[in-house]
Amino acid sequence: MNIEQSNCANLPTKYGKFKIKAYKDGAQEHLAIMSENFNDLDVPYVRIHSECLTGDTLGSLKCDCQNQLDLALKFIAAQGGLVIYHRQEGRNIGLLNKVNAYALQDQGRNTIEANLELGFNEDDRDYSIVEHIFKDLGVKKLRLITNNPKKIAYVESLGVDIVQRIPAITKSNQYNKHYIDTKKEHMGHLF
Repeated sequence: MNIEQSNCANLPTKYGKFKIKAYKDGAQEHLAIMSENFNDLDVPYVRIHSECLTGDTLGSLKCDCQNQLDLALKFIAAQGGLVIYHRQEGRNIGLLNKVNAYALQDQGRNTIEANLELGFNEDDRDYSIVEHIFKDLGVKKLRLITNNPKKIAYVESLGVDIVQRIPAITKSNQYNKHYIDTKKEHMGHLF
């Protein structure tokens, strides 16, 4: 794996002051968003946040992505740690296919059925960049902010010690309730 990486830079935000570092893996570029005290932490809080342009940027109510990102950034700013912004849109099917999946969801499919109908797996994400980021930043123990059992299993497979799992629970609405129920009932997410 040939990974390019940036220098570390300051990023003041509405959530607080962070440091950021970018990692380029082929055509995909990911971010490590660290609290200012990150290097002083033995066991940082960590969220591996999967990119969601429609939620994170446009405020889509069809998912809980922006709410989870807001929760994580506020929490990391206050408690210290790291958010990895994992850029694999739509569980790595890309934006065009994600919009096609949305159209199928408008016709009654759930998020998994839509991906399968488009010829993808229910989740095509590749987390290998996370291992590189953990090694680069020296993360050996963490408190993982997630509901996703696949992310837990992946981090454990790296030999990184998960000291604690912090749920990423946010308020549901009429537009994302079916989506959240599907993640819980069919993907085993921990709510």
